[in-house]
Amino acid sequence: MSCTKINGSQFRDMLIYGSEQLAKHASKVDALNVFPVPDGDTGTNMNLSMTSGAKEVKHLSIDHVGTVGTSLAKGLLMGARGNSGVILSQLFRGFSKHIEQKPTLTTKEFADALNKGVETAYKAVMKPVEGTILTVAKDAAIKAVQIAEREQEFVPFMEGVLQEAEASLQRTPDLLPVLKEVGVVDSGGQGLVHVYEGFLSQLKGEELPSSGRVEQPSMNDLVELEHHKHAQGHISTEDIEFGYCTEFMVVLEEEKKTFDEEVYRQEISRFGDSLLVISDEELVKVHIHAEHPGEVLSYGQRYGSLINIKIENMRKQHAEITGGTSVAPAKSPKQKEKQKYGIVTVAMGNGIAELFRSIGAHAVIEGGQTMNPSTKDITKAIEEVNAETVFILPNNKNIVLAAQQAAELVETEAFVIPTKTVPQGLSALLAFNPILDAKANEEELLEAMQQVKSGQVTYAVRNTTIDGIEIAEGDYMGLAEGSIVLKEQDLLSASKGLLARLLDDDAEIVTVLVGEEAADDVVGQLIAYLEETYEDVEVEVHKGGQPLYPFIFSVE
Repeated sequence: MSCTKINGSQFRDMLIYGSEQLAKHASKVDALNVFPVPDGDTGTNMNLSMTSGAKEVKHLSIDHVGTVGTSLAKGLLMGARGNSGVILSQLFRGFSKHIEQKPTLTTKEFADALNKGVETAYKAVMKPVEGTILTVAKDAAIKAVQIAEREQEFVPFMEGVLQEAEASLQRTPDLLPVLKEVGVVDSGGQGLVHVYEGFLSQLKGEELPSSGRVEQPSMNDLVELEHHKHAQGHISTEDIEFGYCTEFMVVLEEEKKTFDEEVYRQEISRFGDSLLVISDEELVKVHIHAEHPGEVLSYGQRYGSLINIKIENMRKQHAEITGGTSVAPAKSPKQKEKQKYGIVTVAMGNGIAELFRSIGAHAVIEGGQTMNPSTKDITKAIEEVNAETVFILPNNKNIVLAAQQAAELVETEAFVIPTKTVPQGLSALLAFNPILDAKANEEELLEAMQQVKSGQVTYAVRNTTIDGIEIAEGDYMGLAEGSIVLKEQDLLSASKGLLARLLDDDAEIVTVLVGEEAADDVVGQLIAYLEETYEDVEVEVHKGGQPLYPFIFSVE
């Protein structure tokens, strides 16, 4: 069927197809992450970001393509998670800005919009790296302009764009040596290719690709029954112990942890109540009322890719139903009067969250290694802090862009301190001085984050060779400032080896954040080793409770 122009309805459907195609392959994209750490989440982040954009346009009936683009940009902007998700949102933000006045699009106008998207995305990244999603988007956009000069039909036009995107993806290892060393293509670029595949499928009139976004039979009815057990009128808002209704599905993956429904149900029950778990050979659906939904999602991700995530604030819902006031947990009371300064930080694990609160954080967003908060999550936290000036500590390199995007969206004066690790975040927060003005505090926090060494110990989820180190699945790895520096077959040896690299003659304090997977006997042996080997170094130990990383070290 001939198609030389696309209207708003068709563009909307292209976006839905692109989102579904990406969701279908999210776990594949996750697996392409260079480091073999258990929190590779590029596919998950891009999927959640694109899903947010598609949801915004899904119910639009307008045929004005520019209006659809504006809605898409809004949904992507607020739902963007991780660097890959933010870059994806910027690609379509520039695209949508270029078409906002256009009722329809020709191939030439579509190609020009792709290029505007690339320009916007490159500007959003302080130090663009070639061999990534940026390169794939740029090469495809340049090719699109060339094709549009001779081709008015959308199907052959999009076929050419997709072909160039795939070719560019295959070239990414030649541009980024670490990709060639590990033997993979760029994960973000692969995600973008899947989006373009969805575009082409829609233009060809193919059946909507199935991503596994299907509801398990009778689950919704069961959830309703579970809610009815907690009739809203019989409790007060402040009595709600677990404040977030959390629902999600897990697409099971063979290479991850072996799934046993009863074991899974028992283990996840520790995060809250009103638990329901339904599964088959491929999918698990979970409903739970939890106080820290990020921890629940992190646990679920051990078994596969997360889809259909829904989290609702039950305190807020209860207050609206009963006419009362939404009450936050006692440990993080909502500020009634605007204060001069506010600190927003990101943390995964109850212990780390409490540690940040104890030294001055006003809002702690649950998230980090395994579940990056969205731009919307961060803007909401900034607003709830209710301060004239807010400092944001991402504590993860994959959250910095989303934090910067959030800072630009709020009316509050907001400074992003680009902390990439929890130790950097703690060091920066300790340097905060309410007596200083905002600019002076920014300088103090930036300097403080540079004065600490950060180390992490985790395990490998696949075999690989990186930086000359041959790593086997199940090996424990020591990471210094995010780079893998050693591997061992047991946790204690890897931890000792990493500490030996971090501690030098100038070290005065080493802080150990103990994760949920660190056995007590290993913790005891490690602390004894530190005290015996480094007599002049003060050792502090905190129960961090972080998943996937048995130990996080901070050396000052």
